[in-house]
Amino acid sequence: MYINPAWRILTIGDGDLSFSHSLLKNYRPHVLTATIFDEYSSLSAKYGATHLQQLAAQGCKVLTGFDVTNNQTWGELGKHQYDAVFFQFPLLSAFNSAEDFKQQCLNVSVNTLHRRLLRTYLLNCFDYFLDSHGAQLAFITSKDVKPYRQWHIEQSLTLHSDIHYLGSMPFDIEKFPGYKIRNVDRDKYVKDTQGITYVFSRRISSELEDKISKANYLGEGYCPYCRVGPFYTEQDKQHHLASKKHQKMAHFEQQWLDDVAQFEQ
Repeated sequence: MYINPAWRILTIGDGDLSFSHSLLKNYRPHVLTATIFDEYSSLSAKYGATHLQQLAAQGCKVLTGFDVTNNQTWGELGKHQYDAVFFQFPLLSAFNSAEDFKQQCLNVSVNTLHRRLLRTYLLNCFDYFLDSHGAQLAFITSKDVKPYRQWHIEQSLTLHSDIHYLGSMPFDIEKFPGYKIRNVDRDKYVKDTQGITYVFSRRISSELEDKISKANYLGEGYCPYCRVGPFYTEQDKQHHLASKKHQKMAHFEQQWLDDVAQFEQ
């Protein structure tokens, strides 16, 4: 992950704040504001408040109880104040009960619920958080395994918007000493698995141009949903399209298209 120390940075939903603390300590951005979904009492109970206290001691603003999908929780956060926004390993909170799961997934899958979260994040980045005169970069770092890769982050989140997917770069957690990837609603941390940082902007190019790339499976002759190809014959392509793997991903895609259309009505 490339970090420009001249950036004004906002971090979203940073679990125990260890990413923000490592970012501040090792990269010294011009401005850093850190946010977490938990209230202070919940943060202290699950992870302790050490990172929050260390950030505050260095003049870093930390907002607790921050829900990126609900502007009523953003409090004193200034509008259009940042160059880059980071959302590290986003994941919805666990369902409270079987009834809660049934209610939230009445007409959609958990796959769609995660895409809603990430699309809302991107829209709010460019409508509210990012300075139109700044670097205008929104980052999503996610695991490169199922079910995370089934969210189709590269192409599905920017539908019917002026936001562009610029490319991705590997995420190396070793470059952020002390950072622990936290699991939602737990006091454990997630094992280090391969991560990918996806980059979005309203601009079609950025200072990251020589540091990011687009995967081959987004090109012609591949199935971007399933990340397979290239298909050298029509028979190979049709065989894949008829497979259970593709049918499952096609179902996710159609459900997502219907969901986006519904919310735009």
